[in-house]
Amino acid sequence: MINTINLVRLKEIMDRANCGEELTIGFLGGSITQGSLASQHENTYAYQVFRWWNQTFPKAKFYYVNGGIGGTSSHYGVARAVSDLLMYQPDFVVVDFSVNDTADSFFQETYEGLVRKILAWDSKPAVVLLHNVFYDTGLSAQKYHQAVGEWYHLPCISIRDTVYQRVKTGELKRIELTPDGLHPNDQGHQLVAAEIIHFLEKVKVCVLDGAILVEGWEYGTEELPAAFTANRYEQAKRLTIQNCSPKLLGFFADTEEKMGHLDAFKNGWIGKRARDRIVFEVKGSCIALQYRKSVQKPALCAIAILDGNQEQAFLLDGNFEEDWGDCQYLQVLLHHGENKVHQVEVEILPTEKKEAVAFYLMGVIVA
Repeated sequence: MINTINLVRLKEIMDRANCGEELTIGFLGGSITQGSLASQHENTYAYQVFRWWNQTFPKAKFYYVNGGIGGTSSHYGVARAVSDLLMYQPDFVVVDFSVNDTADSFFQETYEGLVRKILAWDSKPAVVLLHNVFYDTGLSAQKYHQAVGEWYHLPCISIRDTVYQRVKTGELKRIELTPDGLHPNDQGHQLVAAEIIHFLEKVKVCVLDGAILVEGWEYGTEELPAAFTANRYEQAKRLTIQNCSPKLLGFFADTEEKMGHLDAFKNGWIGKRARDRIVFEVKGSCIALQYRKSVQKPALCAIAILDGNQEQAFLLDGNFEEDWGDCQYLQVLLHHGENKVHQVEVEILPTEKKEAVAFYLMGVIVA
């Protein structure tokens, strides 16, 4: 069965671009979207797609927004979508989280929440879903993400079904595309961009040049269907010092100014001593804490207590066992719980280590 793709929004943006309007091209995803391992940002897949819009529609004026953050999932993505992408009123968006999300129903739900949030935004952007892949294993969350894409009749660009298959047959050598089996180098980014651009070129021929639509393509309705999942995360929000005033019992607010969306460890709260505490009152049915796992060891650890239930406290380990950089870790405390006001308490654990790295609480994600 062929997935039906609704071209109505892509036709609109291409019509506007052809008329010379001002348009914003946006990207939201993880490290590949951010541009990891490209020699310069102009060589990333995202910027190459942006360049295609500029070259294809020279009368138009295009603006570029890249909301990629390495090591982050759609759970974080849905909570930061407004501040890192949607507030710029994008007209076209590529979403890329298939190698950051785990292949399960939890991330399918957070991913759908993100997709719905983008589709429902006032600027009505055309959305393309990008499914990257682990080149050594072929693993990704594509199965779960593509089901969402098919539900909303969105184009899905699969690197597993295209570039990865060429690697498997030996036509392409993995080491020449990605030194670590995941993040593309310049050649790898070029191949990813080429798959997106190939699709956009085919769309342009249909919607502007009058060619017959590809089988399965149509001009459908703008109306969003009912949700595919329980969809508890579409309205997810992220609480930081900018919009939340918890009770500080030893923790203190980080006063350093945040300089852009990649300046990750800002706008949060810091705990430096054993028994430092911070207490939130938040309303929702889904709650997660976001904190720093540090590659500098030792780092302080903490526990999170939901609604006073100390017997089921969550360990927040500030030590990161990987070596690629500090991790913006998300610890789920509640998923599909009772939608009410909940108390969340974080307390620093004692340690015998001297000069341990401070515990950095980045925020609370509530849905």
